[in-house]
Amino acid sequence: RLSMAESEGLMPQDLINAKPVAAAVKEFFGSSQLSQFMDQNNPLSEITHKRRVSALGPGGLTRERAGFEVRDVHPTHYGRVCPIETPEGPNIGLINSLAAYARTNQYGFLESPYRVVKDALVTDEIVFLSAIEEADHVIAQASATMNDKKVLIDELVAVRHLNEFTVKAPEDVTLMDVSPKQVVSVAASLIPFLEHDDANRALMGSNMQRQAVPTLRADKPLVGTGMERNVARDSGVCVVARPGCVIDS
Repeated sequence: RLSMAESEGLMPQDLINAKPVAAAVKEFFGSSQLSQFMDQNNPLSEITHKRRVSALGPGGLTRERAGFEVRDVHPTHYGRVCPIETPEGPNIGLINSLAAYARTNQYGFLESPYRVVKDALVTDEIVFLSAIEEADHVIAQASATMNDKKVLIDELVAVRHLNEFTVKAPEDVTLMDVSPKQVVSVAASLIPFLEHDDANRALMGSNMQRQAVPTLRADKPLVGTGMERNVARDSGVCVVARPGCVIDS
């Protein structure tokens, strides 16, 4: 094409054939199993739909062939995939939700954040680790007791090590969870006193919140978890004022 074209007035589209790329994009958005129309029932349903993790689709599993082991909760889900939020039907365990603080790394693996602990002192340094990288670490709970100087003070600390729950001396701890809610998804973290709920009911609750129809005159909940503001703001459906101000009309 370069030899045939006039050198003057030559445009990029004269040299590059974009049809294969356009066809691949159109095929994905038009016919892929993973291409879905966004759930826009309320702000939570939007943000949850964007954070969905699926084991189905091209190169994945099928509902009929997936056994119990694939669908079950695994120790490596901790801080990466929510153990609560999943559909109740044939897709149970195959469609999951990203945990509140999880992110994907450059290779597509899910990572979870941890605070670095040195000689029982909890530092402000944050590291993101994949399930493989965290296996050898001794990881304390976010609720572990600390003094004013951020030093772990319990004689024995409840930790995770080699994908098992155990107890260790504070000096052996190398990492600490950043938050108690890093285990669960955004929807599950909106349930007050989640730790007192039966897991099945929490699953139903986190799924039903996505089906709520928004009210014309919204009012703040009497009991909340502190995640409501983040969901409303990060979903992008709210008008947000950058400086602090008072709405007078």
